[in-house]
Amino acid sequence: MDESSTGPAVDAEIVDPLLRTRIGQVHAALARPGEELEAESRLALVCERLRTHLRPRLTTEAVDGCGLAHDLRDLLDARLRDGTTLAETARVLHAHPAHLVRTFSTAFGVPPHQYVTSRRVDLARRLLLDGQPPSEVAVAVGFSDQSHLTRHFTRVLGVAPGRYARTGRRVSGPRREPLRG
Repeated sequence: MDESSTGPAVDAEIVDPLLRTRIGQVHAALARPGEELEAESRLALVCERLRTHLRPRLTTEAVDGCGLAHDLRDLLDARLRDGTTLAETARVLHAHPAHLVRTFSTAFGVPPHQYVTSRRVDLARRLLLDGQPPSEVAVAVGFSDQSHLTRHFTRVLGVAPGRYARTGRRVSGPRREPLRG
């Protein structure tokens, strides 16, 4: 934030339960290895929320949100395995990070970090069915390590990657379809 927010930040008492919740979400994401994009996305929303309290007369310039969301999705897909940061995507797309998160979430129903995770899990699922071991799959699809893959794979598909690889599609449990644009 710029220096013009200093006065209001010192003078104002901000009571905002949503802001408090979002700050907690940033801390939780920072505590989990490999969740940097989620933490960065959540921090962008915290900063935007603070900005609205400290300088409510400022608004983000209207941009074609649908086109921007699709451009962000294309960029995330292109960098799926190597990953990217919200700051980098904002530079490439010439948009504010919080605006990117908001327009993407509106267009696709999930924030960018959740989209990336779901796409990585879908790719991991296919590689596991092709017979690759979970430890190699984790790195190949962009997770930091096998435990990072296991945490998200289990959350999305309801089964650990090793078990999924052994039993294939016969695994019971919650099944979510991969995101498609």
